[in-house]
Amino acid sequence: MIPVTSFAGKTVAVFGLGGSGLASCRALKAGGAEVIASDDGAEKLAEAAAAGFITADLRKVSWANFAALVLTPGAPLTHPAPHWTVLAAQQAGVEVIGDIELFCRERRRHAPDAPFVAITGTNGKSTTTALTAHLLATSGKRVALGGNIGKSVLDLEPFAPDLIYVIELSSFQIDLSPSLKPDAAALLNITPDHLDRHGKLHDYARIKAQVFAKLGQGATAVIGVDDQPSRAIADALSGSFAVKRIAVGRAVETGVWAKDGVLHEMDGGAELARAGLAGIGSLRGAHNWQNAAVAYALARSQGLAPAAIAQGLKSFAGLAHRMEQVARRGKVLFVNDSKATNADAAGKALASFTDIYWIIGGRPKEGGLAGLEPFFPRIARAYLIGEAAEAFARQLGGTVAHKHCGTLDQAVAAAAADAGSSGAREPVVLLSPACASYDQFANFEKRGEAFRDIVMGLDGAESVQGRAA
Repeated sequence: MIPVTSFAGKTVAVFGLGGSGLASCRALKAGGAEVIASDDGAEKLAEAAAAGFITADLRKVSWANFAALVLTPGAPLTHPAPHWTVLAAQQAGVEVIGDIELFCRERRRHAPDAPFVAITGTNGKSTTTALTAHLLATSGKRVALGGNIGKSVLDLEPFAPDLIYVIELSSFQIDLSPSLKPDAAALLNITPDHLDRHGKLHDYARIKAQVFAKLGQGATAVIGVDDQPSRAIADALSGSFAVKRIAVGRAVETGVWAKDGVLHEMDGGAELARAGLAGIGSLRGAHNWQNAAVAYALARSQGLAPAAIAQGLKSFAGLAHRMEQVARRGKVLFVNDSKATNADAAGKALASFTDIYWIIGGRPKEGGLAGLEPFFPRIARAYLIGEAAEAFARQLGGTVAHKHCGTLDQAVAAAAADAGSSGAREPVVLLSPACASYDQFANFEKRGEAFRDIVMGLDGAESVQGRAA
């Protein structure tokens, strides 16, 4: 745990008592603050009280003595309307911050030189964060991995000179972190997402760009330039820090670009080194080439040699629910890509396979399957589940054969039977839903775990645990 001493002797309200909220309570208390914990859910309040924290309904207390409100990233800060705690804090003149901001303030106070790598983007940030940490760790570095992946940032090890913090950041977390100042920061990409929480795409991009706002001398900005919003941010970057551009399919002057599964490190138009991704199942597909290129550039910013990075890439197993190879049943490969909660993410998986038996559906996002039409020839059949089934059937029309299945278990059974009788060399049953999970599952992890369990219950299914597609 990282004790938060910047509020010692002061009273801090913490709203939202999930993992990061409780971690904030513990860290603030350990640093000498008085914590008033609150949540809209009675179960969360009881959990906090059982852990020894003062709990209260923040609607019924005076805000006059609060030094800050630490807000869960899940509560709206601005759109579609500020959460009621935000309005109360603003009325009382109380600053509203998040757990990442607490981390940044402690780093500034106690260990400003502690290596801090921050990674954000619409898609791919979890894989890139995990891969960056893996490359550093396999090269002998001590790494603390967390934030929007794994442990809450304040539950990580305390600052130490030899410890590199590799932190994934969502746009919500960035929005609550005005002091964010990593020594290496990456923005992978920007596509429409979370617009219900940020308003317009321009506002979403502006918040993502804040990851670079305070970079200082000697820092490194790593930015994907394959989409227009990110390209505009890259063009506007200036300062005493290095800028490394990332692209897939076209060369960059300084940075890393990827083509046909090969990474090319460039500096001023000259190629410095190469690393091949061929045969690395966890980094299959052009989207993973981008992830690998970003991780490569970040690892270089922390002093790793190209040869060490190339070696580390080969042993990366990938992440659960992100093109995770679950099992084989004869010639059929089963892939869990439950994390693909929008069309853009699903497109990355569709581009990586052929002869696809595609399980899709859930709670749809704006646009549904729009933009995925170029991948339709790869799809042998689609299996529709959840709330999106009718709308997706209309979008697929007569172009893609499809079947209404309703539930995930029915979809897996149907897809497995069809794929098993296919004449293709390696048919793929792919769960890449292009939807949120909330109509039938608590989150994408639960959906992916259900898929894994159903697949492993099929007669003849053989696990390929620990490998990614």
